[in-house]
Amino acid sequence: MMRALYSAALGMYGQQLNVDTIANNLANVNTSGYKKERVEFQDLLYQTIKRPASGPDINVPVRMDVGLGVKPVAITSLFTQGNMQNTEIPTDVAIIGDAFFKVDVPGYDEPIFTRDGAIKIDATGQLVTADGYKYTDMGALPEGAHDIAIARDGTVTYIEQGATEPTELGRLQLVKFINSAGLAKLGENLYQNTPNSGDPIDWDPTADATVKLESGYLEMSNVRIAEEMVSLITAQRAYEINSKVIQASDEMLQTAANLRR
Repeated sequence: MMRALYSAALGMYGQQLNVDTIANNLANVNTSGYKKERVEFQDLLYQTIKRPASGPDINVPVRMDVGLGVKPVAITSLFTQGNMQNTEIPTDVAIIGDAFFKVDVPGYDEPIFTRDGAIKIDATGQLVTADGYKYTDMGALPEGAHDIAIARDGTVTYIEQGATEPTELGRLQLVKFINSAGLAKLGENLYQNTPNSGDPIDWDPTADATVKLESGYLEMSNVRIAEEMVSLITAQRAYEINSKVIQASDEMLQTAANLRR
């Protein structure tokens, strides 16, 4: 009975973490470039009550093991493609494929990465995120620049005041990773590479056709509300069942404690 108490308590803890993760997914259903997360579980050690044996006078073909519960081992980000939303804003750009923009964030010696393509223009003409972080290796737009366009390879062009031909500002720097799920989430739609993700690999648009940019679109979250609601119901019921196991174990202990009355 004591094993049941501890196992059920660990089950409740695991399902609480599962609900927390689902809640975060649903909270970010409209966050540009957000990638949903999934909790992964493992069973714990088993206590062996009887081992299998074979011999001239004995034949026990199976063993008797009792599990000791469950533990969460990972919260994995799923980097599937999100839905495209047409904004008709030329500085909005969506990444199609497994790649990330490079941005310069104060306090970090190396570039940080994002899939949020809601590009803004600050007072100095720099291309920045909504938090003011500059996109790496991009120049500044001159005063009076208009008709800003972003090509599928990331090349940014504009037309100067009084001119008719476009001028190239630079190319948005994109990178890829061997293991995108190994990136560390920093918040603010930002990621940082880790030893598990591998080093960033610069994207070459002339050699890699698996990635392209779509101007006038934003990649929305890849969270599917119906799928998350089903997962939420499953987690809630699992939490409830584990609480019932604790209640049943407590009643059994109470019955055993009252045997002498």
